[in-house]
Amino acid sequence: MTTPFSDLDQYIALPRVDGIAISPDGTRVALTVSALDPDRTGYRRSIWQVPAGDDTDAAGSDAAGTAVRLTRSAKGESGIAFSRTGDLLFVSARPDADAADLETAQLWVLPATGGEARPLTRLAGGVGGVLATAASSDVVALTADLLPSAGSDLATVLEADAVLRKARKDKKVRAILHETYPVRYWDHDLGPAQTHVLTLDLAEGLTEDHAEDAAALPRLTDRTPAPGRSLDHVAGALTPDGSVLLAAVGVREARGHRSTIVTIDCTTGHRTVLFSDVDVDHEMPALSHDGRTIAWVRTVRSTPAGANQQEVWTAGINGSDPHRIATDWDHWPSELVFEHGDHALLAVADQDGRAPVFRIPLDGAAVEQLTHDDWAYSSLRVAEATGAVVALRASWAAPLHPVRIATDGAVTPLATPAPLPEAPAHLEEVETTAADGARVRGWLVVPEGDGPHPLLLWIHGGPLNSWNQWSWRWNPMLMAARGYAVLLPDPALSTGYGLDFVNRGWNAWGQAPYTDLMAITDVVEARADVDETRTAAMGGSFGGYMANWIAGHTDRFRAIVTHASLWALDQFNGTTDSSQYWSSIFDATGIEANDPRRFAAEIASPMLVIHGDKDYRVPIGEGLRLWSELAEHHAADDGTMPHRFLYFPDENHWVLSPQHAVVWYETVFAFLGQHVLGDKWERPELLG
Repeated sequence: MTTPFSDLDQYIALPRVDGIAISPDGTRVALTVSALDPDRTGYRRSIWQVPAGDDTDAAGSDAAGTAVRLTRSAKGESGIAFSRTGDLLFVSARPDADAADLETAQLWVLPATGGEARPLTRLAGGVGGVLATAASSDVVALTADLLPSAGSDLATVLEADAVLRKARKDKKVRAILHETYPVRYWDHDLGPAQTHVLTLDLAEGLTEDHAEDAAALPRLTDRTPAPGRSLDHVAGALTPDGSVLLAAVGVREARGHRSTIVTIDCTTGHRTVLFSDVDVDHEMPALSHDGRTIAWVRTVRSTPAGANQQEVWTAGINGSDPHRIATDWDHWPSELVFEHGDHALLAVADQDGRAPVFRIPLDGAAVEQLTHDDWAYSSLRVAEATGAVVALRASWAAPLHPVRIATDGAVTPLATPAPLPEAPAHLEEVETTAADGARVRGWLVVPEGDGPHPLLLWIHGGPLNSWNQWSWRWNPMLMAARGYAVLLPDPALSTGYGLDFVNRGWNAWGQAPYTDLMAITDVVEARADVDETRTAAMGGSFGGYMANWIAGHTDRFRAIVTHASLWALDQFNGTTDSSQYWSSIFDATGIEANDPRRFAAEIASPMLVIHGDKDYRVPIGEGLRLWSELAEHHAADDGTMPHRFLYFPDENHWVLSPQHAVVWYETVFAFLGQHVLGDKWERPELLG
């Protein structure tokens, strides 16, 4: 069977849904869709609209209607949200006819009544995104970066920020002076600008009379010139009248921040701390539709002794009557929203290789599981007026697509501008019992044909993660199209199996996670449709760490691919972008006992090392040191060795540009083909 997974050029050209919003009246759903640009070297987002359907649609059938494209620009659009009147807000760097020299992303509005999109901001540093919209007023909160030297005078700060930015650009100054930790995040430098929250009254911004004042936004913080990094990861919601912002903000610590819950008066900028505790993170704030009740996730910081439960709490908007709910629910929610009527929360959490939607009653009653299928849900959205619920869902059989979820849990797929591609394989669940009695399960991607198929053990990153939904970047269907059976296991440390399962591998990554992987691989290799003599292992990030650990502890695999991998734990702990976290989950004994570099000399399987220089989570030093020590122990006198190093000077943790993704897969195919399938080694053409 020929599918888009058989050809990398076809694969990277598949359109991808990656964002969703629902109008307040519950009739319209907006989607952001990424598609390959004309040069085939990047992706460009556009906004589409589909009907939301209703709860009378038969579960499992597509809702009526078709997808309509709303935007088209060379710069693309993102960050979609609806205003209370149904106007569509989005962020884009598309040209502004009245500010031709401004190239940064701004906030735009597409009126519900029709007409052209119009910019609402003209900030020199651009807009980060829409933070929240108010349900019964025209206030919208957004994030924007301002240089600290611009001052705190609301009348002049934006103009001063523009002047300073121009001076740095003209003088080609990119230096950053840091006064606190951290200095980097994932793939970008922090600073010199600092994130602020701004508010805009759409009733004024939507009138032509105010077009020239579009950039004159009040700044919403503590009215201080330097909030530091406290708003880098701000999340929150506006009260219905737009007067107060509920937010999760950072509090500075020696090597980072802890998250706290605050309210900020949108008129005065006064910040009231509701919940802030040493060694506790308060995150994921949600606000009820009536603006009276808040919910959030409270987590005591992990230590080398183990991870702690992520607790769901509620309180009044002023912080009164805080109490925990869902006390018997051994899950870690990834998102929380209030259902219509505010009697319960809707949540998504990993569970058994899926990510269902749950209903958490506020009165302390038992948590209910709403969806009972093999899908992973995300991006829950609730219509303000009607309570209609939409979301995105995916599995390893199909990528993200929009659905509507009824109050009884029935799910109806909505129209989508990105048709689901036909997969070249099917999924089967596999499991085994570990030596300590723990159940270890995973997905097996089985290609067409009777086999026996070569086997690829693919280990997920995280490590607090689960193989439960589609990834365009790490896609086993591409391997299945080339005949491999792909094992996607969830070993110790994986989420969706309870706190005890996570802690089986805590401060001991090379112990239960490793034996779990080997045990479930044994079960799959015993299948008649799998060829146990032709096997390989691969993984990225934590999966790359495990690939390195496996390489030093067994010769059962013909080849091993390690991407963005941790190699020297003591080195990594001080060079990663978030050393506060990593130093809190390992002690000195754990780092020493679980350091894969100690076993470099024992590596027998050929290894393909892959790393990007812009990876700040797992810095390039890990890949460089691994490559150096492979050469130290395994290179011949003339420097040759069976290992390979694929290096991306301008890619990050994931390798995101489409043509680099093609090169990534071509190299992996060639390397595995040589060592697993017996093919002749052929260097990918674009690698010279």
